[in-house]
Amino acid sequence: MGENHPKKTNSDDPVIVVEGLTARFGETTVLDDVNLRVFRGEILCIVGGSGCGKSTLLKLMIGLIRPKAGRVLMGGVDIAAVDNEKLNRIRRGIGVLFQSDALFGSMTLGENVGLPLSSFTAISVETVKRIVRMKLGMVNLGGYENHYPSELSGGMRKRAGLARAMSLDPQVLFFDEPSAGLDPVNSAELEKLILGINADLGTTMVIVSHQVDLVLRVADRVIMLDQDVRGIVAEGTPQELRLSVTDPHIRNFLFREDAPVGKG
Repeated sequence: MGENHPKKTNSDDPVIVVEGLTARFGETTVLDDVNLRVFRGEILCIVGGSGCGKSTLLKLMIGLIRPKAGRVLMGGVDIAAVDNEKLNRIRRGIGVLFQSDALFGSMTLGENVGLPLSSFTAISVETVKRIVRMKLGMVNLGGYENHYPSELSGGMRKRAGLARAMSLDPQVLFFDEPSAGLDPVNSAELEKLILGINADLGTTMVIVSHQVDLVLRVADRVIMLDQDVRGIVAEGTPQELRLSVTDPHIRNFLFREDAPVGKG
């Protein structure tokens, strides 16, 4: 998807709405009055320097921690205001690929990918196996169902984690530093999978990353957080940011490697 053919997203159809979000740990305020929307079918990337609150924002958006103030609406529901049973139902509509692959070492890839299916659905064992084969095939791991994580490279484990995140056909996929620890070849393969899944399935994606070059290649929209501001200091498509950002600190962070902008 090139610079001259931007993706059409429905700006009237937010999947996630963040309103007045404040996160505080002890006396330290990490995020203060943050507002943003995630629109259906887009790839939203969140960037910023260390300590700016990227991972905190992700954890707030998936309900792992509760805000000091404000709210996160998913499907119109305030996820901090519901009981655990309803929150778990909401979470079934999202998938998360954590910075570590978070695979269970004592389970095969097939068992890892099939775990959400067997835990949250009543489908048959054979159907689970069929879905597992399909999901592993989507991340180029077809035939690896009986392998253990310890038998695979870091890039393969990361892709297996992505297959598990997709097992329940989530409406939204969250990525926490997806290319962390990967060499350029495996990082490029994961980047291609992200773009392919988004294009083929229309899955909404939220990516937290410090790898700005990757972000500028895959993002439909970028949000930059700043530790001093405790919130958003820049927002827009990669092309808009390149044209509109004049603050030298922000420009240096976003474009320090003069990375190519726009999906190719």
